[in-house]
Amino acid sequence: MIQSQKVLNIHPIEAACITALLIGMIGYLIISMKVIPHIAIMAGIVLLLLYGTVKRVSFKELEGAMAEGAKSGINAVMIFFFIGMLISSWMASGTIPTFIYLAVELVSGKFYYAIVFTVTAIIGLSIGSSLTTAATLGVAFVSASSALDISPVITAGAVVSGAFFGDKMSPLSDTTNLASSVAGADLFEHIKNMAWTTIPAFILSFILYLILSPDNTDQSIHQVAIVKEGLQNLNLVHWYSLIPIVILAVLALKKVPAIATLSAGTLSALILSLWINSGVDVNSVLELLYSGYKSETGIKEIDSMLSRGGMESMMFSISVILLALSMGGLLFRLGIIPSLLSVVQNLLSRVSVLICSTASMAIAVNFILGEQYLSILLPGNTFKEHFKKAGLKPKHLSRVLEDAGTVVNPLVPWSVCGVFLATVLGVSVVEFAPYAFFCLVSPLITVIFGFTGITLPKTSTKPHSKHIPMRRSY
Repeated sequence: MIQSQKVLNIHPIEAACITALLIGMIGYLIISMKVIPHIAIMAGIVLLLLYGTVKRVSFKELEGAMAEGAKSGINAVMIFFFIGMLISSWMASGTIPTFIYLAVELVSGKFYYAIVFTVTAIIGLSIGSSLTTAATLGVAFVSASSALDISPVITAGAVVSGAFFGDKMSPLSDTTNLASSVAGADLFEHIKNMAWTTIPAFILSFILYLILSPDNTDQSIHQVAIVKEGLQNLNLVHWYSLIPIVILAVLALKKVPAIATLSAGTLSALILSLWINSGVDVNSVLELLYSGYKSETGIKEIDSMLSRGGMESMMFSISVILLALSMGGLLFRLGIIPSLLSVVQNLLSRVSVLICSTASMAIAVNFILGEQYLSILLPGNTFKEHFKKAGLKPKHLSRVLEDAGTVVNPLVPWSVCGVFLATVLGVSVVEFAPYAFFCLVSPLITVIFGFTGITLPKTSTKPHSKHIPMRRSY
């Protein structure tokens, strides 16, 4: 999906009106009417098809645009299938149940949300993948919160905040490598510079989670005892059940491709599950890779926590992603996105306006297209030369791209990250978004720094070192 593929040259005001109508309609359907994202996005696609027809664009051209848009998400689709298998295999091997057991042991007292935020941040930083962190450790924490009679919604917000902090600051992260590469900044200089906005956002978020954390969870001791006893009775809590996540972390640190890493984590878990559940045949174990793990203990708390995963559980997410990317293909081919980009480039004169415009475009791309990578690529390519003319270093551009691009995607109900997180955590984006403090605060801090000039010294550009190759780490 590139600008050269457009078939229409439309006026920016017309593009803005179509975009506003599109976002307003989708937002109203999803947020106010609580329509499932598929129908809302399909309504947006129909709107764009009608617009294209009025503009006398052939249906063959429009169909090609949708196909090209969907094609760009094939890699993400495959990753989602592998993560679905990973979750179900980690349930059967006891990996996630052991995490749940340890989480209940660790955070059954005060400061629950703050601890969840911190732990997921550390894990996310270690493996460089927000979605993998949320799909594994995050699922355990949200499940444990239900057992502790603590809000799973706020817990989900803390999980998302911690996971995206880790993803944003990890040298293993795809978005971190992408932002530094697009801006022309050295990877580690980029990470170091992000600390100026990321650390304050982390501290503020941590304080808010401390304030919201329940003072005492003694009333939940009974539920905790039931969960711990149930997990032990299932024979799923073992120290060696953590081996798959160790394998996953090691391979991630060695920069092994995401699909290979997820495959190794799944295979090791399957071997463990056959050993732990000696009476289960191979066919049953393989079947759960598609249908997911089904817990039938009769204990409601246990069954709701463990009945998850499988390729089938990813179908909802995948269908939304393909629809959203198809809509993005239409937005490009009809010239709507290129027209909006052309306007923004002519409105830049001050550094504060430049920073704000870059952040605004990154946020807008997230809401219009729902694609995290495009929220970095489009503003990065659009404003790169303007940053140079303003005397700003490439690291300042890459920081804004991460602050307003990477961490905003999970707050969009129809985005790739938003749909995935809602699926695996069992909490809708609309519910957890107000509590994803880190994701909400980061864009605000980068805009404030832009207007105040904090950490934005002017300097001449210098050659920069090469970057670590980008890899997608869903």
